[in-house]
Amino acid sequence: MITKRNNLRSNLDFKNIKRKFLSIQFSLDGFSFCIFDLELQEFVLFNEYTFDDNEKSNNLLNNIKQVFINEAILKATFEKVLVVHVNNLSAFVPYPLFDEDYLENYIQFNNKTYKSDFFEYDFILNQDMVSVFVPYVHVNNFLIDQFGSFEYKHYSSVLVENLLNNHSSKSAINFFIHVGQSHFEIIVAKHKKLLLYNTFLYKTTEDFIYYVLFTIEQLDLDVEKVEVQLLGQIENFDEFYKILYKYIRHVSFLDYQSNYNSILSIDKYIQTKNFIIFNTID
Repeated sequence: MITKRNNLRSNLDFKNIKRKFLSIQFSLDGFSFCIFDLELQEFVLFNEYTFDDNEKSNNLLNNIKQVFINEAILKATFEKVLVVHVNNLSAFVPYPLFDEDYLENYIQFNNKTYKSDFFEYDFILNQDMVSVFVPYVHVNNFLIDQFGSFEYKHYSSVLVENLLNNHSSKSAINFFIHVGQSHFEIIVAKHKKLLLYNTFLYKTTEDFIYYVLFTIEQLDLDVEKVEVQLLGQIENFDEFYKILYKYIRHVSFLDYQSNYNSILSIDKYIQTKNFIIFNTID
């Protein structure tokens, strides 16, 4: 089953937008996209879909094909298309240790890989490190048929690059939790440099708090002093926030608002929830 949330202004005429930038983000859990007017420097559309049958990557391609059937705007001509892959098949490598001939080796430390896997990498701006990852090749092949050519990145690259460069402090530990539908990421920065990045699968609040507290313990941090900043699919009334606040003294939401204008009625929560896709604009 596919569930859609629409954020389109009803009287918007896309024929009058001459230079359009399409940004797509997808995972086994869902698909979202936004369109940016490059001339007016503003977001003009944001839509998201949730996939319920998210067990297999074959379902992912079928679901994405259905989205393209439903969304006539995706058949438009775009000046630029950027695609963000969301999965846990990635690893950050310090640039001095990076060798393009050994991409598979970096992934194998944390994930099972297959001979058929294709490996790619992103350079992280201002951070002297590289994100190595496995994209969904079958989805990329489908998108090539739709757009011809496009740029693609791993979501961890966009997430970490923006948090480290724009939301961390030179004089403190910054502890971020980015919450997804079935997984969450912990990003810890020290002096604006990455100290830790990890992805955790979770189903219950007990899973969630266990991994958070374990990470705090392993980094020798103090639950009474560490300041945890939240973004993604979490709000101050849900059980995941409540259990964090029960065990950690300083918990807040990332103070984020897009640098660009928007003609959409997108509240601050939607922007923070979809932090990654709203930070793909150059």
